[in-house]
Amino acid sequence: MMSDDTQSFQLGEKIADMMAYAYPVLAQFPKGEKFGLAVDIKRLMDELLGYAIMARKKYTKTTTLQNMDICNEKLKNYVRLAMKLRFISIHTYEVWEAKVVEIGKMIGGWLKTVNSRSQS
Repeated sequence: MMSDDTQSFQLGEKIADMMAYAYPVLAQFPKGEKFGLAVDIKRLMDELLGYAIMARKKYTKTTTLQNMDICNEKLKNYVRLAMKLRFISIHTYEVWEAKVVEIGKMIGGWLKTVNSRSQS
């Protein structure tokens, strides 16, 4: 079983990798959306990174991980919206969505680990 610090570090790295992919994509959004949907997506990614750091620092992680999971789900919906509005290509959507799904799986796994510890 991985330590919380290891899980947090790996999750933080995945989020940072996704952000590095997303920022150039967001720069290509239509001018009118650079201060709309693009800012909302950037804010959600920043929140995700913040939750990863908080989860590492807190003793009780369940609420933080649940909030992180909700934030990741919102991000998934915003990325899908960007594709539906044709701000990003289907290929870009698929690559980005895969990153978001992988992050979601990591959050879910960490949440299961934390929940199983609290029940034992």
